[in-house]
Amino acid sequence: MKEIKLKIEPGNYKSVKLELSDALELLKIIVSLRGGLETKDVIESFRILNNFDEFYEYQRKKFKDYVTPDKDVSDMIKGSVVVDNMKLVKENNKKFVIITFDRRLKEEFIVKGLNQIGFNVTTEK
Repeated sequence: MKEIKLKIEPGNYKSVKLELSDALELLKIIVSLRGGLETKDVIESFRILNNFDEFYEYQRKKFKDYVTPDKDVSDMIKGSVVVDNMKLVKENNKKFVIITFDRRLKEEFIVKGLNQIGFNVTTEK
């Protein structure tokens, strides 16, 4: 199993750095663990990741560190938002995504998802 760190940031935001394919798979698993609920932020996150190169260029041109998917206010009030923001990174011709999850997403969903795609998770605060 591959090792990965799940960072718990101030405000209880959780973030993880994954290769693009693993990030897509993790989001699919989290949606399934939450009963198939696809909120607007999840749909937008898939759109961003499926068009990685275009959004990466946009991020660079606008001097932005992160891309923030649109969210519905009703999802925010209900606490059903999954993705707070994402950072798109290219290193050595590989595509990586740093996903920062919403503070109210249960840590167990992220850990279970990472375990299902073959990662051993350590938490870092």
